Amino acid sequence: MLHGGGPGASGISNYHQNLATLAQHFRVLLPDQPGFGNSYRPTEAELEARSITEITVDALFQAIDALNIDRFHLLGNSLGGAAAIAMAQTHRDRVTKLVLMAPGGGWLPFGPTPTEGQKQMFSYFNGAGPSEQKMASFIRTMVFDHRQFGKDVVRARFEASIETTHVEFYHHYNAAFAKRRGMDPLWKDLHLIKAPTLLLWGRDDRTITLDGAQLMLKLIPDVQLHVFGNCGHWVQLERQGEFEQHVTTFLSDQRSHS
Repeated sequence: MLHGGGPGASGISNYHQNLATLAQHFRVLLPDQPGFGNSYRPTEAELEARSITEITVDALFQAIDALNIDRFHLLGNSLGGAAAIAMAQTHRDRVTKLVLMAPGGGWLPFGPTPTEGQKQMFSYFNGAGPSEQKMASFIRTMVFDHRQFGKDVVRARFEASIETTHVEFYHHYNAAFAKRRGMDPLWKDLHLIKAPTLLLWGRDDRTITLDGAQLMLKLIPDVQLHVFGNCGHWVQLERQGEFEQHVTTFLSDQRSHS
């Protein structure tokens, strides 16, 4: 389960609500991706040489290989969705099924970019720097109804975001992102994905917008889409029960796929 790339993000902050249910059905691996949580911070030179997705994919395969795991399902949201797409494109026979929630890289929007949510992420560490007020504004942009994410959530994400090495990484990450003009264009090779794929999307996502899903529906060979109304970028948290049901059913289905 691969988390998104917002300030203060980590495996636990993105998926803590879902672990109890999904762990009843699957062995769950919940890594902190490079730059986030307790994982190592890519340097400015590393981000200059390779994209964050390339760095992340390399690190994730090293971790999976160290655990002697050959084949596996992948689930990714936003930045983690980009890593999941890249892994499914480059190691096609190892990824058995793919669940993507508003993934970066595979999405090609019709509307203007950067989106409202992307602007919030870029500006969070700029100006006067991080604050609880900025984090509250960021969360309001990520979700449809911010009232379900109270002051305790805002404070926890804020405190995670101000760890010194995370702040330094994020400045390098934002600069590299701007220089590369966004995420890697993974949409160009969506046809290479062999794994049956489930797309889960919030209709009201203001970060990676639903209109960009059309290309994925056209180019991924074995694909289906479920859209949640009154839901933003954090499907797994905003629509927890339905998310867990869809994921469990899809990953447990043993029927053969073309």
